[in-house]
Amino acid sequence: MSFSYWEIKIAHVEAGGIPMFYFRVCADRRRSCTSKQGIIMAGTLDRQTIESIVRQIVYDRFATTPDCGCAPKSGEYRPNLVVSISARHVHLSDADVETLFGKGHTLTKMKDLYQDGFFAAEETVMVVGPRKRMLPSVRILGPTRPATQVELAFTDGISLGIDMPVRESGQLDNSPGCVLVGPKGVVELKQGVIRAERHVHMGPSDAEFYGVKDKERMTLRVHANGCTTTFENVLVRVGKEIKLEVHLDTDEGNASDLEHAAKVELVK
Repeated sequence: MSFSYWEIKIAHVEAGGIPMFYFRVCADRRRSCTSKQGIIMAGTLDRQTIESIVRQIVYDRFATTPDCGCAPKSGEYRPNLVVSISARHVHLSDADVETLFGKGHTLTKMKDLYQDGFFAAEETVMVVGPRKRMLPSVRILGPTRPATQVELAFTDGISLGIDMPVRESGQLDNSPGCVLVGPKGVVELKQGVIRAERHVHMGPSDAEFYGVKDKERMTLRVHANGCTTTFENVLVRVGKEIKLEVHLDTDEGNASDLEHAAKVELVK
C-alpha cells in the first residue's frame, strides 16, 4: 500500500484522575510531523486494544491507495501492508524446552507478536557454532513446534562459522546443526539452522487482492532516501486468520534502511 511509514507514539496521562492515552501520528519519520492528535479514554481497555484503535484511525486517515497503484472503489477490500524485521531467534520443540529449562517447563510469554497466537518468550538460549563462537542470548519464539529450528541472519552464520542454507521455515533436511545451551541443559542439534528466506504472510483476502496463491513469489520494493531497494522472490505463505506481513531478516532490513523507509510496495 503506497503510504508513508507511520510512527505512532502513545503516552499515558492522567486527566482529572481518569486514565487516558494521548497519541500522536507522524506520516513520515524523516520530516517534522503534520500530526494527528487525540485523547482516548482508557477505561478498562488495555494498551494493545488502544494501539489497535489508533492504527485504524491512522489507516482511515492516510491509507487511500493500495500497493498495486489501483485506487479501490468505495467499500472494496484494502490491504494493510506491514514489513517487519525478523531478528535471530529459535523455535523449540516441547522436548527441547524441558531439556534446556527443566522437566515440566513451558515457555513464558513476554510479548505478543504481530501475528495472532505467536509470541516472544522470556526465555533465551546460547547458540554455539563449530568455531566455539557463540551468540549468548537468542530469543525463543512461541508456541513450540514439532522440530527445533534456529533462524539466523547471514552475518550471524559467518560469526558462528555455520554455512546456512536459505530455506522456507520448516524445511530442515540436510541443514547444519549447532549447540543450544540453557540454564538446565544442552541440546546438540544435528540439523535445524537456516537463514529463513524472505516471505510474506497473508490471508485469503490479501491473496485474492494481489492475485497470488500459496508458494508463489512476489516482489517487495522499499523506498528509502538514497537507499531504495528491491527484494525479488518473496515467498507467499497464505493461511486463514493471518495478517498481511512481510518478514525480512536483519541483514536485509539494514541494507534497505527499512527503519527510515518512506514507502513500501508489494507487487506480483
